[in-house]
Amino acid sequence: MTHKKSIHFEVSERKILLRLIDLLAIFLGIRLLAIVFSYEYLILNKQHTLHVVVLGIYITIVHTIFELYDLQKASKLDSTAKNLIVSSFFVALFYLSTPYVTPVLPEQRTFIVYFYLTLCIPVLLWRVCYIQFIESPRFYKKVLLIADIGNVDSLVKTIQRSDPNYKIVGFLNSEPSKKDAIKYKGLIEFQFDTIEQVILNNDISEIIVARFNDNEMMSQVYENLILLVEQGYKVRDYTQVYEELLKKVPLQFVGDDFYKYLPYSRNNENKLYRFIRRVSDIIFSIIGLMIMICILPIVVLGNIFANKGPLFYKQKRIGKNGVPFKIFKLRTMVVHAEYNGAKWADKNDKRVTPFGRFLRNSRLDEIPQFWNILKGEMNIIGPRPERPFFVNQLSETVPFYEIRHIIKPGLTGWAQVNARYGSSIDDSTDKLQYDLYYIKHRGLFIDLNIFIKTFSTIIYYRGR
Repeated sequence: MTHKKSIHFEVSERKILLRLIDLLAIFLGIRLLAIVFSYEYLILNKQHTLHVVVLGIYITIVHTIFELYDLQKASKLDSTAKNLIVSSFFVALFYLSTPYVTPVLPEQRTFIVYFYLTLCIPVLLWRVCYIQFIESPRFYKKVLLIADIGNVDSLVKTIQRSDPNYKIVGFLNSEPSKKDAIKYKGLIEFQFDTIEQVILNNDISEIIVARFNDNEMMSQVYENLILLVEQGYKVRDYTQVYEELLKKVPLQFVGDDFYKYLPYSRNNENKLYRFIRRVSDIIFSIIGLMIMICILPIVVLGNIFANKGPLFYKQKRIGKNGVPFKIFKLRTMVVHAEYNGAKWADKNDKRVTPFGRFLRNSRLDEIPQFWNILKGEMNIIGPRPERPFFVNQLSETVPFYEIRHIIKPGLTGWAQVNARYGSSIDDSTDKLQYDLYYIKHRGLFIDLNIFIKTFSTIIYYRGR
């Protein structure tokens, strides 16, 4: 059997492609402006290298904040156009507002309008081409799934929700066949004795193996997988695909061999990384406390008229290695909100005052925690600290929950920028998978990613 590779783009490749062509489209647009309209605000030459580099940085950061590199949203023209219009406005605003590292404001004010349109129109035209061609079925990754029949439905839905470019052609049941075995009708079931022909006929580029218990897998499955690997086919474990697409650890597959799936990131022992993190935490916590001092008079007035009670409150939370500490926050709930005991906070919790809801949505209620960061009890980035009552409850029901305490908690984290509002044990389980992914892959790159995405979370009123 000859292996003919089909053309498709991986998740990371598509994100890189979007970033590169966005920049290229804008710079080509600026070059075209100079030719057609004698545009002189930004000139692409060696003398203006700094100006060009700064524009590239602004575009990359602001486009990330407004989710132009989110593959789900990038596959839809309406969300892309809406985010691009707003993102281009802020890129132009920041660029025009920093003349020390960008060109001096042009005397001809129409150049500003040209500049904004050049940030927007070329990218929009390229994104239309992206949606029409690269997001088309011809570039889908065609996948064959090998799994227990009872888990096929959840596996298929998880993969397709996370990446629409994955097309699961069919599956092979890894369990021994039985007369009374259940059937899955949502996908074509193939037989192992026809696997080579199936791969050729359907142009399969990847085989994904998902097993909860490898010891029970049929020997025939192993033999076929070895042959496929020898012939150059990509055979991957489902946990690898799950982490790559969803950026979280699949707890349902961890089991007793948790040490295989949850290796402690080497950056947790990297002295340089920890030094950079601590210096950054101190700098940002000082800036955060200065911001708090500046806005405090407004918050005090809002609290007097709309919250009617103490401005601050402190609460016991669990920190690194399970050591409790007192967290500081601006009060957002009515006084004596937990008179009848602790309970989960809902997204539309009636105990939250109208002014408190504003503080929560804007994340201003979290600003006093910069004091906890300055004291070294928290980091800027890490798993959110939870209350002892809920930690005890979750530790009994959610496997490996205590592992999130091996690093300091944070003001924002991977779970906060990716998961939905947490108000139940199921939500906490989902957030834990993100926290474990962060612990596993912790480093400066993912920290920067979280820092930028936090602005998206605030802007779109998501997470918590």
